[in-house]
Amino acid sequence: MDFTDKDYYLKEFDPIDYLNTYYNNTSGVFVDNYLSFTLKKLFETFKPGGVTGNTLIDVGAGPAIYQIMSACEVFKEIIVTDFTDKNRQEYERWLKKAPGIFDWSPIGNLVCELEGNRQSWVQKEEKIRRTVSRVLKCDILKANPVDPVTLPQADCVVTSLCLEAACKDLEALRCALKNIASLLKTGGNLVMCGVLNCSFYLVGQKKFFSLAFDDVFLRKVLSEINFVIKELEVLPVAETKKETCDHTAFFFLLARKQGDAKSE
Repeated sequence: MDFTDKDYYLKEFDPIDYLNTYYNNTSGVFVDNYLSFTLKKLFETFKPGGVTGNTLIDVGAGPAIYQIMSACEVFKEIIVTDFTDKNRQEYERWLKKAPGIFDWSPIGNLVCELEGNRQSWVQKEEKIRRTVSRVLKCDILKANPVDPVTLPQADCVVTSLCLEAACKDLEALRCALKNIASLLKTGGNLVMCGVLNCSFYLVGQKKFFSLAFDDVFLRKVLSEINFVIKELEVLPVAETKKETCDHTAFFFLLARKQGDAKSE
């Protein structure tokens, strides 16, 4: 299908439809497979003795919080970013405990179990709310994704299911990764979660473009922009619910920034 442009996202992407399509505890497409894989990898990455630091930036978070549930335990500050106004508004509603917000407790309880039930989900969600300091607009196609804001470089950047939607071709993906890398300190860690070889996804009844790429391309680009891959795991998926999202695999990546990419 044709690339979904920014204006369509601003007008038509509904955060509640998205959350219910993919993360609803009874019917969400990602509940049984993507989340069980990704939450485990995130826990292993951010467990004590793992990746830590002062500041983490979540790039293209959408209205979702699962990607920082483990990270909030080992970072002092988390800055959340997304392109669409509706997603940022929904995230702010969750932070403020507004009526009718999405119920993350089934997913949160899974994370608490992974962490050995050191605390309850109620305690963890309050920790997330305390740790998230800002919710900013971002555009990963800009050299400074959070323009006009300038942020100090972070110790860690997390991005989950963002690049597939925002990039129209592989060159745009390469540029976007370079732009995201600019938010990260030398020696800092990049954590990516997402889907491979996906050409579209549904949100409610609306269809959105997804850029199909594979792990070979990710390895090549990250090497070009001075990252060392510490871990890249690919989990092939069965032929299920392809009418909603036609990916062939999930991936999890952890890479360390060696230095700023050279100018082209």
